[in-house]
Order: sequence, then structure tokens, then C-alpha cells
Amino acid sequence: MFRLDKIEELKKIIDSSSNIVFFGGAGVSTESNIPDFRSETGLYKTKNNYSYKPEVMLSHTFFKNHPEDFFDFYRAKMIFKEAKPNKAHYALAELEKRGKLKAVITQNIDGLHQAAGSKNVLELHGSVHRNYCLNCGKHFDLDYIVNSETNIPKCDECGGMVRPDVVLYEEGLDNDVIQKTVSYIRNADVLIVGGTSLVVYPAAGLIGYFGGSKLVLINKSTTTYDKDADLIINDSIGEVLGSII
Repeated sequence: MFRLDKIEELKKIIDSSSNIVFFGGAGVSTESNIPDFRSETGLYKTKNNYSYKPEVMLSHTFFKNHPEDFFDFYRAKMIFKEAKPNKAHYALAELEKRGKLKAVITQNIDGLHQAAGSKNVLELHGSVHRNYCLNCGKHFDLDYIVNSETNIPKCDECGGMVRPDVVLYEEGLDNDVIQKTVSYIRNADVLIVGGTSLVVYPAAGLIGYFGGSKLVLINKSTTTYDKDADLIINDSIGEVLGSII
């Protein structure tokens, strides 16, 4: 159980600021029963029946050379249509509604922040809810991918392959999203980092742009930025954020 004095300190930090930015990782969504990648129960550690490692199957090269296998894996392991927002998602949406939180920056692709009501969400790695034709650029929703009659989803306009608007290994992050992220972090008074051990680059390196007054880390394990933090809470991010609203 988290220490009440740390919760009180977090409340004071939030109460005293109207320029807060949240930076979150996979740990924000594990409490919605979406597996993370690197923990002992994560996607990379658990046994699967595929011939390739998950890291390989989520690469641009694999998508290009083995699209059928990619979509088999993607539908089975990356899409969680039944997942619902948890306390962390709702708390962040409420802080935004109160005018305190300026942006949510997320490494997740599940769309749960928007489902909880957050408006200004910067998705560093894209979203399963956006998909587009590689040939003509037409956009499609998640149901189009899930309900496709063919293993490889095809555009209903031109017949081209439809791919998820997610960042695969070997692909760069969207420059516009990066620029907005850097701006929000650089100008924030308070940066709350949650549900991430900050080991995935280049996303984790964006924390280095923060020069505000309070850096808060909420994560079950230690991070490489612990030495720079003003407040560290090693506990469930849903319980922590849920307790301050």
C-alpha cells in the first residue's frame, strides 16, 4: 500500500499547478487487463505458439515480408476491444476537465485515454483505432480490421492493403507528435510520469526536455529517472491517481 504522506504530497503538487503534463506507458493499461511487453507476464516473456519472437513480428520488415503472419499476431495479441478505462484514465480525464492537465502523452495504442474522456492525447506509437490503405490512403476504424473477411484487410475502394496506424519496430515516430510532445514537456510546470520504466527509446528520452519545478514518478518498479524525481511512488498508478480525485 502506498504511503499516505506521499499521496498528500502529490495532492499538494497537483493543487498548486495548472500546467501539468502526464507521460504514460504500458503500466497504465495493465490495470485494464492489457498485457505490457517486458514484465514477467508481458508479451515478450510469456510463451506463445508463433515461430517468431514478438519483437520480430512487430517490425516493419516482418509486416512487409509476412503480412499474413503479422495480422494473425496483431489481431490476437495487440487488439483488446473489450478493455475499459481504469481509475488512472478517468483521473487524468478529470484533471484535464478541471483545467490542470494540459496533455496526456502516451506510448500506448489502445485509445483508453480518449475512451475515459481525455481530449488532448498525444499517441507516440499510434493507435489501433486508426488504419489506412497503403495505396489510396483511405482511413478505416478498428472494426474494419477485426471483421475483415480476409486475413490481410483490403481497402473497399481500391483493394490495397490496409495497415494499422501504429509505429512498428524500424519505423520512426511521427514528427508532428514529437514536436508537440517536446513543447508540452518543455513548458510544463509539473510532469507526472506513470506506468513506465522509461527504457523504450526514443520515447523515454523525451523526459529529458522537462525543466519545470516538479517531476513525479509513479511506477511499480524503479526507473532510470528516479535520481531526478521530486516525488517517487512505487505503486499501482490506478490506485494512486484514483485516490487524488
